[in-house]
Amino acid sequence: MAEAIKQRETLYKLIISQLHYDGCEAVAAALAKTTNIISPCPPCARLLEIVNLGLAAEAEGIVAHLLTLANDLATKGIDLEYESDAHSTTPPAAIYETYYVTAHKAPCRAASFSPNGKLVATGSVDSSIKVLDVDRMVAKNTMPQVHDQGQGMNLENHPVIRTLYDHAEEVTALEFHPCAPVLISGSKDCTVKLFDISKPSVKKAYKAVQEAEVINSMSFHPSGDFVLVSTEHPTIRLYDVNTFQCFVPSNPREYHTEPVTMVKYAPSANLYASCSNDGSIKIWDGVSNRCVATFPKAHNGAEIFSVQFSFNSKYVISSGKDSLVYLWELATGRAVNMYTGSTMTNYRTQAIFNHTEDFILVADEKNSSISCWDTRTTEKLKALPSGHNNHIRCLTHSPVGAAFVSCSDDFRARFWYCEGI
Repeated sequence: MAEAIKQRETLYKLIISQLHYDGCEAVAAALAKTTNIISPCPPCARLLEIVNLGLAAEAEGIVAHLLTLANDLATKGIDLEYESDAHSTTPPAAIYETYYVTAHKAPCRAASFSPNGKLVATGSVDSSIKVLDVDRMVAKNTMPQVHDQGQGMNLENHPVIRTLYDHAEEVTALEFHPCAPVLISGSKDCTVKLFDISKPSVKKAYKAVQEAEVINSMSFHPSGDFVLVSTEHPTIRLYDVNTFQCFVPSNPREYHTEPVTMVKYAPSANLYASCSNDGSIKIWDGVSNRCVATFPKAHNGAEIFSVQFSFNSKYVISSGKDSLVYLWELATGRAVNMYTGSTMTNYRTQAIFNHTEDFILVADEKNSSISCWDTRTTEKLKALPSGHNNHIRCLTHSPVGAAFVSCSDDFRARFWYCEGI
């Protein structure tokens, strides 16, 4: 405690000296009186120097982080150009087991993993958001069917570490900030909200953005400085996370013609992809915000539900109302693989990679199972019975390990895990 008081006193002295240096004598005197700083604080620009050094170090850290991330991602995942006899080293979906089940008070429709795979957030029609600790869910594997509202649980080890309430309607989208303890959410109440999840007692958002339409999806720039938002409108929004200034692509002729169902940044951040009810997929320049490629009628003219980049940003997978999943090669604009045998006709069902991109997963409406394909060969593998009693509305896979979450209209989110991988 004494050390903290001493540090704060040093800070106040630096501020007072900076104010004297800048000619703000009255403000400096008022601050000295308010903080009971008696010792003299001669004019000095030391505080400005410290701030500039800190900002420069922070900027270098962000750049270094992005360069490291880009190098790591370039060598991860699928690359059909250089693979001939690549074999899967990770388990298909049928091997996973339910390790934990959390229940909302209404259908569960949204979920997201944190970039480090340590947290999962789920969102519901009941307007609530839950944040769960992955390690704690794994530790509960001896009680896979125990629900989080059960009595007698040790709260210190409870998997649900936050419950957030600040939306008026269904939570439709969730995304974790790439490098800060922040969760962003979208809702049918037409708002985007940001929550500081580092504070256990805080259940409300610290920032809200009012949109005109229902929020469909969001995607953070890998730096965390910007976030893309798609709504029930043809125009994609880009928000500066610090100022919340909104930007839109400059050429309206490049816009989708119907609502944008999903928008997603490439891991390299140089591109982002969008898909729409109009049946097209668009690839956008991540710097200029201009459309650089359009795949019209990508799913035979059917509504497109989802898009996701591969780690190396060379490929995009998409799912559509035609019950097909495609793997697109961006260099040629061709669909190089097609995955069939699952039913997706009534709900916006996402196709997702597993954490190594060896497999593609999607929810099958026909029997609420989870379909799985070998990404390279397109072979449809054994499906995973989900245990859900209603349609699966969302799938999200951990970016770092053999774990995923399924959300269902049966009010539940199931955490799936494969031990030892």
